[in-house]
Amino acid sequence: MRTAPGAPADAAAFFAASLAFRTDVSDVHASLESGEPGFVLVDGRSLEAWEQAHVPGAVHLPKEEIPARAAELLAPSVPVVVYCWGPGCDGATRAALALATLGYRVKEMIGGIEYWIREGFTVQTASGPETSPRDPLTAPVGAPACGC
Repeated sequence: MRTAPGAPADAAAFFAASLAFRTDVSDVHASLESGEPGFVLVDGRSLEAWEQAHVPGAVHLPKEEIPARAAELLAPSVPVVVYCWGPGCDGATRAALALATLGYRVKEMIGGIEYWIREGFTVQTASGPETSPRDPLTAPVGAPACGC
């Protein structure tokens, strides 16, 4: 390792902050399945991306429209979880920043819709709900959750 690990206290602060600002698709899915997730899920992608596939129950709010439309779609007292395409995209980070700037408590769903699909969770498409088989590189096949 070219850079030594940080001090334990610094590492603890960093990882605690990471968990305060990020969540993963498995945790979001479990919360949504509970019926009372305690947050609203926001898809910050374009209309074309939304129509291709989105998480059922998500609110469509493209990141460019957040300043103008967030107040009409989101209650300031309800936390928000945002997602975009996946790990190769920083759209969810930009959407989270825009929402935080407006005063919303927000987390980013790491993995985005890519990992939602790869973990075998249902998406809504123009043809209706679709579910893909779990990718064994991202989630255990045959298990109800990753166990993380």
